[in-house]
Formats: sequence, C-alpha cells, structure tokens
Amino acid sequence: MNKISTHLWYDKEAKEAAKLYTSIIPNSKIHSIKTIHGTPTGDCDIVSFELSGQPFQAISAGPLFKFNPSISFHIKCKTKEEVDAIWAKISKGGKVLMELGKYPFSERYGWAQDKYGLSWQVIYVGEKMSKGITPVLMFVGNVCGKAEEAVKFYTSLFPDSKIDFIDRYEGDKGPDKKGTVRYAHFNLSGMEFGIMDSAMKHNFSFNEAISYMVHCKDQKEIDHCWAKLSADPKAEQCGWLKDKYGVSWQIIPSVLNDMLSKGTKEQEERVTQAFLKMKKFDIAQLKKAYEGR
Repeated sequence: MNKISTHLWYDKEAKEAAKLYTSIIPNSKIHSIKTIHGTPTGDCDIVSFELSGQPFQAISAGPLFKFNPSISFHIKCKTKEEVDAIWAKISKGGKVLMELGKYPFSERYGWAQDKYGLSWQVIYVGEKMSKGITPVLMFVGNVCGKAEEAVKFYTSLFPDSKIDFIDRYEGDKGPDKKGTVRYAHFNLSGMEFGIMDSAMKHNFSFNEAISYMVHCKDQKEIDHCWAKLSADPKAEQCGWLKDKYGVSWQIIPSVLNDMLSKGTKEQEERVTQAFLKMKKFDIAQLKKAYEGR
C-alpha cells in the first residue's frame, strides 16, 4: 500500500467520475466500489482506483465541499498527440482556465476544470520528465509566499521524502514577490507533488474536497502525524484534520481497510459507527468494535 494517496469528495458522482478518468488516462483502473451506511450524510459510495499507477479514492458524500483550482493535477504526456486526446475528453463540459497551446514552459499545454470541477493541467513533457499524475498545490491569499516553508515542513515529516527542485520568481514585475516559489517539485514517501505561490487575486482556497490520506502502520505513527499536522481543532473529525496552511489530510490506520473490506456486514457496520464518533483514530477501539467487544 502506498504511504500517501489522494482523496476526492463528490456530491453523488464518485463512481461516474472514476469511470470517466480511468477511461481517459492510460494505465488506470478501478479497484473496488462499495457503499458504507449510516453516515451523517447518508449512504456513501466509496471508489478506490488508480490513475497512471497512482492511487486515488473518491467518495459520494453530499454537496458539502466543491473542487477549485487550489489543487490541480498535472497529466504528463510523452507526445503532443496524447495531450490533445486527453484534453479533448477531460475538458469536455468543463471550464478552460488556460487554453490548449504553446507556452514558454511547454510546447503543448492546457489547464481546465472538468465537468465535476476538478482541475487538470495536461502537459507535454517528452522524455525529460517521468510520465504520470502529479498533484499541484497553489498557495494563494494568506498562505501565498509560504510554499517553500510548506515543502520543507512536509518533507521533514514523512520518511523517504526529498525536495527535487525549487524555481523562484526572479523579479518584482508582477504581483509575485522575488524569491517566492514559481514552481517546486518534491516527493513525499514515494509520491510526487508540485507546489507554487500565486499572488494574483483568487476567489478560492484549500478545502476538504481534496485531501491526502496518510496510511499509518500503528497508533504511534497516527499520534505522531496528528500532532505534527493538525492545526485546527474544529476540523478534526473521523481521522480528518487541517494543517497550518489549510490543506486537509486523513490520518488512517492501514488495518481499517482490511476491517471494512474483509469483515462481515455486521463487523463493517460496527467499525463504521465506531470511527464516526472519533476525531483521531484509535486502533484499539476500532479492533474492539470489529471483534464485537
């Protein structure tokens, strides 16, 4: 199991969206679709899938959160023809943020929100970069200028992490200050990320529509991640938290997946009702619920 994976929150469209994405992006597939019952928003579909080999999970859990461009996904392509083919399907019914065309950083690139609101940057990279999907965090508003600080914080927290490069703004011609991050690339426990500062005016910020699941092997690891990451007590619920930059994370015990996928219906329901009452996950209590004690 990957240490970190992406979680997407939909109103009712998780299954539909996962089927669309896996049909468009090469080396992608759906692993499982299941429904959990008795949550505060009713029955919720949960879809586990991968895109270009990277793990994702999507949930249909009501219209509480909406996607916005604060987090987008680079689809890195080896050919311009692949860019065009993916762009035609991923942008259909959505909103174009940057027209498909030639830019100083790529000969073929476009940025769009799909029909569900999720943001994609489809880019031709040729042979110079690894192919695949890279989530990109845009630091705007009151966190603009803190992207480099965030990169250092995240890579210090997770094992086997590194900063690959940081490209900074060079002058003060625009709203972005010299030295802030134009684009940086880093790796957290084997998962690639991009990050950037943007001082332009934006009417969005990070929210729970996109979060990052951290799969922990034991309670000690859960406690450590929780203590380091959680910065807003009001956001703590069912393993969810917000860090000091507003990014949402889910600190999940790896054993929970086995409980929900391999147990009986009664065991699954007991575990679900147990974790719905929790803020930080307690593995011992989850095991008691699973065993009916």
